[in-house]
Amino acid sequence: MAKADDDGAALDRNPRAGFPSLNQRSFAPFKIATVIDTVADRGISAETVLDRTGLTLAEVRDPHTMTSIGQYLTACENIVAAGAGYADAFAIGARLHLSAYGMYGYALMCSPTMRDFFDFAVRYQPLATPTVRLAWRAEGDVAIWQFREIYRDVMSSDVRTFLVRQQMKMTFTHIRDTAGADNLPVRALFALPEDAFAPDDAKALSCPCSYGEAANELHYPIGILDQTPELGNRLTRTMLEETCERLIGQARISSGLSGEVYQLLLNAPSEFPSMTAIAAQLGMQERTLRRRLAAEDTSYGAIVDDVRRKLAIEYLQTTRMSVDDVAWKVGFSDSANLRRAVRRWTGKTISALRAST
Repeated sequence: MAKADDDGAALDRNPRAGFPSLNQRSFAPFKIATVIDTVADRGISAETVLDRTGLTLAEVRDPHTMTSIGQYLTACENIVAAGAGYADAFAIGARLHLSAYGMYGYALMCSPTMRDFFDFAVRYQPLATPTVRLAWRAEGDVAIWQFREIYRDVMSSDVRTFLVRQQMKMTFTHIRDTAGADNLPVRALFALPEDAFAPDDAKALSCPCSYGEAANELHYPIGILDQTPELGNRLTRTMLEETCERLIGQARISSGLSGEVYQLLLNAPSEFPSMTAIAAQLGMQERTLRRRLAAEDTSYGAIVDDVRRKLAIEYLQTTRMSVDDVAWKVGFSDSANLRRAVRRWTGKTISALRAST
């Protein structure tokens, strides 16, 4: 319980922790392409959508183009300024099926149970051009999705409201894609004031909606967690999960100053250098390093934890080192702490992890 409290406190201090920075180009352009296609019928041109994004239509149509969260937010600002309404937010959310999300989306569709779906969606959300932070919990007779706004400081109120509604519809669409059209939410909660569009919300989400709430949430019957998706396949999901893990690792390693710190720690001996020592290697003061990492929505401690995870899994899967030796090499005080960490990271025991390679 203390760990959960610590995680919550850490997110309160830095709600974007673990997410790519706004300008990090890590995502295929599928979301921006969907925006362009959706608002075309309203007479909003592709040029209007792409204004100030630095992207051309040809680049958006190229699946190898890498885009950023900031570019997606700019595209949404552009269409709202051009007259797009909340009906368009729902239309975009309805078009963003899981099949558009690459490995992340296919892995979700192959989830062996919907509980696995919920867990995977949260854990690998940084692969999905996120505009909110997903979380879920079981409470009484409902399974609750929560959508935490983490970029509200860089957008207008109208765009914020647009994106909340879009995310609600996206999650609604993803649940239907996986569990079937009969699985509908029982209620939606908006941390927004009620407005003239409230009846449209209830129609789009197929459930009653309430406003002025403490959080943006979508509630489903608790029984959904035990359902088996039509395309559920445990072996395929495991293979896709390994790919998603590599994709997240590659994004972290290659981006900005945090990527440089990541590489220095990967090349360090078993005892990780202090933040002061890493700052000196980079030719800066510790406070400068801390400030610049915070600007990339991360911290030295978060990078150390991620490197420890990567190295521990690599040693366990590719060497015959004893568990005690691996624990020492990645900075754990004993093998019991490593075993608990591996279970948390992978959902597997060390024996199962090694047997799967």
